[in-house]
Amino acid sequence: MELRQLRYFVAVAEELNFGRAAARLHIAGPSLSQQIKSLERDLGVRLFERDRRTVTLTAYGETLLPQTRALLEQADALRRTARGFAASEPVRLGYVSWRPPDLAERVSGVAQLLVDAWVMPSHTQAGRVADGSIDLAICWVRATDLAEQELTGQLLGVDRLFAVGRDESPVRAADAGVLVDADTAAWASWNIYAVEFARATGASVVRIDDHGITGPAFYDHVRRLGRPVISSPKRDATPLPRGLVRRPVVDPVPVWTWALVSRRSETRPAVLAAVEALTQDVAIDFDPAVGWLPSDDPFRSRLGVTTPG
Repeated sequence: MELRQLRYFVAVAEELNFGRAAARLHIAGPSLSQQIKSLERDLGVRLFERDRRTVTLTAYGETLLPQTRALLEQADALRRTARGFAASEPVRLGYVSWRPPDLAERVSGVAQLLVDAWVMPSHTQAGRVADGSIDLAICWVRATDLAEQELTGQLLGVDRLFAVGRDESPVRAADAGVLVDADTAAWASWNIYAVEFARATGASVVRIDDHGITGPAFYDHVRRLGRPVISSPKRDATPLPRGLVRRPVVDPVPVWTWALVSRRSETRPAVLAAVEALTQDVAIDFDPAVGWLPSDDPFRSRLGVTTPG
């Protein structure tokens, strides 16, 4: 049972409508329903009676609602106190290529966030958190990585990956190619993702050795192969060349998750307050019916994915 799930319970209880509650919480409807079911399993009671038209609180839900509100108020008071202690303590954060546009605003008055200037691959940034070089990292991680390095990760964002090709029509995953680079020091995370995606969907693995996962070399590979190639989530300022366009990928949609990673043993109030501020009320738009995640993605349950990767 998590505080996040308790907040979801209160929202649904106040709205008595899963759609409105999901919009208020900035999460997808299926994910909200999944989390409420998980909470009911943990508590061992049904909180809501629901059919196609109505949602009502059960007697158990009516009894637990005021207690839940009181518990959340206590948790908020605790956060406010901790934030007061932590506001002047520096917190070092590294990232790969994406970070929330309102990153500074989220931690304003909570912690002194120092964004590391070294943009490094996901596995490198996670390793730097583990060895204490930085406090937090925004990166892609597997559940295995978190367990082996004694880290914890919270979902911060998702990217829907697209393909680059010669026309704008959607492309089936099985008809696309994915590039895998020989330099595992630079591209280990992407290579793991790309190979598993290809095995799961029938996409073609194309092995390269020129770091052409991004940039002009990527577009050269698209032209050479003569078929759409899935783009990695690494941001690239290189403009699309004439004659090439972004193409949505379907059946399924490849989704890349961004985690906020911290040490499992972390006790510094400033770091904990920064994690709370950065992950609170995060809007995640993900449809588990069409989106694909690797089998070892740590957020499959949170996003409502029940099928194998």
